[in-house]
Parts: sequence; structure tokens; C-alpha cells
Amino acid sequence: MAGPSLSGRLPGAARQGDCVTRILYIEKRPRKRGWGMEEAARVLIVDDDPEIRELLVERLAGRGFGAVAVGCGPDMWKALAEERFDLIILDVMIPGEDGLALCRSLRAPGSAFEHLPIIFVTALGETADLVVGLELGADDYLVKPFQTTELVARIRAVLRRIPPPSGPASEPGTNHTAELEEESYWHFDRWRLNPLARHLIDEQEVVVPLSAAEYRLLILFLTHPGRVLNRDQIMECLAGRNAEAYDRSVDVQVSRLRGKLGDNGKNPRIIKTMRGDGYLLAVPVTRKGAVL
Repeated sequence: MAGPSLSGRLPGAARQGDCVTRILYIEKRPRKRGWGMEEAARVLIVDDDPEIRELLVERLAGRGFGAVAVGCGPDMWKALAEERFDLIILDVMIPGEDGLALCRSLRAPGSAFEHLPIIFVTALGETADLVVGLELGADDYLVKPFQTTELVARIRAVLRRIPPPSGPASEPGTNHTAELEEESYWHFDRWRLNPLARHLIDEQEVVVPLSAAEYRLLILFLTHPGRVLNRDQIMECLAGRNAEAYDRSVDVQVSRLRGKLGDNGKNPRIIKTMRGDGYLLAVPVTRKGAVL
């Protein structure tokens, strides 16, 4: 196979609506993914700055990633329809539908991309938008300008947190046809968690999809049952080194997770609030027949 090449998939620049975009791509020899897949991670870059798009494609290719870069929302959807991606790098301020609106659409219940990891990039002074983006389900963010090494580290960290794809998943609201053996599930209260499809399954076998943030938060609680988790621990789980910007949304994320669990009344019994301390998973958890 030939070495990496940088090419224009569309001749020159193609105007779509109020944005000019050029799709770039890199062909890279497959390398092992962190979870053992003999396949290069595929990254979709959505940024209206052509220089940034071209630079990111080149730099990510040099680190072993396959990359496609587009300049606006319509081309993002076109690229997603044409091939599979493992992660999206999404600029907040792009023409037409901005990054927040695109994130909301990607994370809509039933969307084919609701579990696709998203990293926001933005300019200084837009941190309020980033908080909104994280609440919408983005997995991480970077502030421009940033170093390639930091971006690569964030990409790899997000991919490590997200389970590998396990084939076609069940549609929300339908009977679950699990491909995994029952012993791989987490069991708590009236729920089971499929750790690969990232689905909650209730007693009636109805699937409840989780956002990336809801999934990470639930895993944190399931791995620490009966233990009080303070805000710092929860923020570290949800946002890593970006914990300070995520602080205001901790309560929102817990509330949303409670809503998915049907535990959002005045006296929640699954995830309890420990005043002044944090939150606690107050029900037993089992996995592979063992009580955790």
C-alpha cells in the first residue's frame, strides 16, 4: 500500500448554501485500535477554516488516524452517510447550523449517530457555549489554539472510554436482541446495562438509549455502588481535565440519568443525593453473578 496521501475529494471548492467546503481525506495503513481492532480510527473534522481542516487532516494522518474534513453541516451529514466514523471533531462556530445545533441533532433519541463520540473545538471566550455542548452530549472540548499532541491525547482518551461497536444495535423502544451473553451485563434494581451497545434494558425488554455522558456517569456509579461520589470525582469522569467548565452541569447530568432510570421524583431511591457530599448509588449491583 502506498504511503499517506492528501487529496481533494471534491474538485477545488464546492459552495453549499452559505458555506464553502472542500472535503479532504487521508488513506493510512491500518493500525491497531486501543481495543484490538485491526483498523485505523476514522475521524470526521467539521470546521469552516480550510487551513485548519487541511492541517488537522495531515497531523492526524501522521499519528495513525484516517481523517475526513468538511466545512459545514450539510457536508457533515453527507460524509456520515457515505462512510463510518469513530469520532467527530466539531467546531462550535460554523456557517449555517452551528456546532451546538449539529450536536443536538446527532444526539437526538433514535439518531444513528447518538453514540458517536464528539469533541468540540472553539475559540477563547465561548466557554458558555461549551458548557451547553457538553450538556447536549459532547464528550470533550479543546480551545483554539491547541497543540496536535493535546488533540491526539483527547481523541485517544475518548475512544478508550467508549466501547467498540458491536454491530447493528436495537432500535430504541423495541425488543432487545442482545448479541452478548447475559453474564456480560450489569444488573441493578429493575435494569440491565448492555456495556457494548450502551443501552439500558428494562423489565419489559425495552431499550433505553444513553448519551455518552449518561453512559460514563452510570458506569461510574455501577463501579462504586454504596459509595458517595463527590462532585470532583463526577466532573473528572464526565470531562477529564475540563472539569472546571463542566461544573455547572453535574446536577443536570445526574438529573437526566435519573430521568432515564425513572428515578427523578422528590425522593429518588436509586441515585440518592447526599447533601454537601455528592451522590450515591443506593441499590445493589451484580455482574457475572457476583455482587459488587
